Amino acid sequence: MQAGRLTSARLTERFLQRVATCDRSGLRLNAVLEVNPQAGEIAESLDRERASGAIRGPLHGIPVLLKDNIATADRLHTSAGSLALRDCIAPHDAFLVMRLREAGGVILGKANMTEWANFMTTGMPAGYSSRGGQVKNPYGNGLSPGGSSSGSAVAVAAHLCTVAVGTETSGSILSPANQNSVVGIKPTLGLVSRSGIVPIAGSQDTAGPFARTVADAAVLLGAMTGVDAGDRATRASRRHARPDYGKFLDARGLEGVRLGVPRATFFDRLGAAETPLIEAALRTLSSLGATLVDPADIPTAREAADFRSDVMLYEFKRDLNRYLAGLGETSPIRSLRELIRFNEARPREMLRFGQVLLLAAQSTGGLRTSTYSLSRAEDIRLARTEGIDQTMERERLDALVFPGWTGAAIGARAGYPSVIVPAGYTAEGAPIGLTFLGRAWSEPTLLRLAHAFESATRHRRPPESIA
Repeated sequence: MQAGRLTSARLTERFLQRVATCDRSGLRLNAVLEVNPQAGEIAESLDRERASGAIRGPLHGIPVLLKDNIATADRLHTSAGSLALRDCIAPHDAFLVMRLREAGGVILGKANMTEWANFMTTGMPAGYSSRGGQVKNPYGNGLSPGGSSSGSAVAVAAHLCTVAVGTETSGSILSPANQNSVVGIKPTLGLVSRSGIVPIAGSQDTAGPFARTVADAAVLLGAMTGVDAGDRATRASRRHARPDYGKFLDARGLEGVRLGVPRATFFDRLGAAETPLIEAALRTLSSLGATLVDPADIPTAREAADFRSDVMLYEFKRDLNRYLAGLGETSPIRSLRELIRFNEARPREMLRFGQVLLLAAQSTGGLRTSTYSLSRAEDIRLARTEGIDQTMERERLDALVFPGWTGAAIGARAGYPSVIVPAGYTAEGAPIGLTFLGRAWSEPTLLRLAHAFESATRHRRPPESIA
C-alpha cells in the first residue's frame, strides 16, 4: 500500500470474494457469520486518506474480522453466536473496536464462535453456534477447530482476512490458534479493554489477536491497547501498554534467556504423535541460545487442574446481566433469566446440547458469598502466588514453555499473558503450537521469544484445502 501497488479497496474486495467462495460455498468452513456491507466503502475512504498523506495508524486499510461477541455500532450484529441476539445491533462500539477504527482498520465482518463463548453448556462441540452452525478446521474435517474463538482463527488460517480478534476466558484464543496453526496472543488481564464484549468472567476475560505471523499479531495488539474509563482493569496498563510491539521483535531474541519446561501435568496431555514435535521444538530453543530449565515443574499444577472453581459461574451471572441490560431497546433479551426462557421456548433450535451452565450460573448467589470468595482466592493461590510466580522466581525464568495450549487454564486464572506460535504438524497433518507464558505485562518478552522461534523454524504452512 505504501508503494502504491495495492489498495485497501482491492484487498478488501479480494477477502470478500474469498469468504464467498471458500467459506460459504465449496468448503463451507462456516468461519464468517456475516460480512460488513460497508467494508468496501470504508476501504475506499481510507485509500483516499492515504492518497492525501493522512495515515491513521499501523492498521490503515487493513481488513480485520471480529469475533461475534465484540460489539460494533454499525450494520453488523453482535450475537455471541446465539439466535437469541441475531437481530441485535449494539448501541456502542466496543472500546477495542474504537481503537481499531482509529488505527485505520477495516472491520470486515463478524466471525462465528462457540455459542456464548462455550459457557452455555457442557458437551457442545467447539465452534458450534445456533446462529452460525459448525465451524470447520481447514486442516482436516476430522480435526476440531478449537474454541471458542473458532471462526476468528479459522478465518486467519484460511486467508479470509489479514488478522482477526478473538476473546479468551480460559483457552479460547490459545486453543483455536493451536488447532489452526496460527499465532495467538492472550494478553495480560487489563491490557485490552473488555467494554462492549459479551462477558463470561471479569477476573479472566480478555480479547486478543490472531495472525499468520508474530509480527502481524504484534501490530494488531498495539492497536488494541488503551486505557478505558469504562474498564477499571485497564488503568494498570497505563505504564505497561506499548503502541508498537513490533520494536521488540528480534530474530536472535532467544539468546541468553532462561525458559522453564513444566512437564508435570502439562506434558501428560500430549498424544504420541505430538510428543516428538514438542521435544524437537525444545531442542530448537536450546540451539537458538536459550537455557532450558527442564523440568521446571509448577508445584500446584495437579491441584490446580483438579480444583473445581466456581468463579466463572458467579461472575457470568453478574457480568452477563449487566451487558444485556445495557443493550436497552436494541435487544429482546435483557437478562440471563430471559435468555434461559428464550432457549426453553425453542428447544429444537437452542437446546441441542442443553444449557447446563446457564442454569448453574442463574442458581448462584452474589459475589459476596463465601463460596465465590474462597474459590477466587484459591484460583489466585494455585495459579499465581504458589504456582507460576513461585516457579519463575525459584528458577529465575524469563518465561515458561507449554506444549500446545495445555497451560491456558493456569495462565487464565493468574491473569497472565501467553503467545502461541506454530510448532509443526503430525504425520496426519494435525497442527500443534508452542506456548510462551510469562508474568503480568511481559508481552514484549513473549513476543520476542515467539518471533525468534518462528524466524528459525518457519513451521506454518497454509492448509492444502484452501490453496
